[in-house]
Amino acid sequence: MNVTIVDYNSGNISSVINSFKEVAKKKVNIEVTSDLKKIKFSDKIVLPGQGSFKSCVNALNEISGLVDTLNEFALTNKKPLLGICVGLQMFADIGYEEEETKGLGWIAGKVSKINNQNGKFKLPHIGWNQLNIIKDSKIFKDIEDKSHMYFVHSYEFLPEDKNVISSTTDYSSNIVCSIEKENIFGTQFHPEKSDTTGLKIINNFINL
Repeated sequence: MNVTIVDYNSGNISSVINSFKEVAKKKVNIEVTSDLKKIKFSDKIVLPGQGSFKSCVNALNEISGLVDTLNEFALTNKKPLLGICVGLQMFADIGYEEEETKGLGWIAGKVSKINNQNGKFKLPHIGWNQLNIIKDSKIFKDIEDKSHMYFVHSYEFLPEDKNVISSTTDYSSNIVCSIEKENIFGTQFHPEKSDTTGLKIINNFINL
């Protein structure tokens, strides 16, 4: 089986690569590439994202044909795809970081700045916080409710259909931590930086 981590120059993704390789233990082929053909014929895709919504969307668009290839993979062929951090946020129709930017439009919704209640809550939301699992998600197999995950973000994904939300965390408000819609999975937290629980989530995705 081939799991491809899409490398589209979105910042440092070495911890994502290392954690997937650690979990795969050579039983699964982990490829890191922007080669459209390799992405197209993968069994599963990981879409990381570091930096701003706008910079990540721009970086995707700079690789000719990449967005079309991802659309075909996730929407037409319905193969499993995991978005991490801004990788999840880009599923939205639109994001408002830096300036209004069109997202991939896979899941209706928007990405807005976290309401920090006039400075009561620090931004970025950084560090460990508790997951409230609100629906069974395949990537949460054997993950306990109230597990702690590692976050670094100032913007949050607000999907129109609340049924796609699989977990939230309490920070200034109920922030969406993860989504699952058919074959499309996303985590706002960083599983690759969330110790053994995060590695278990990676393992669940690989074993889907």
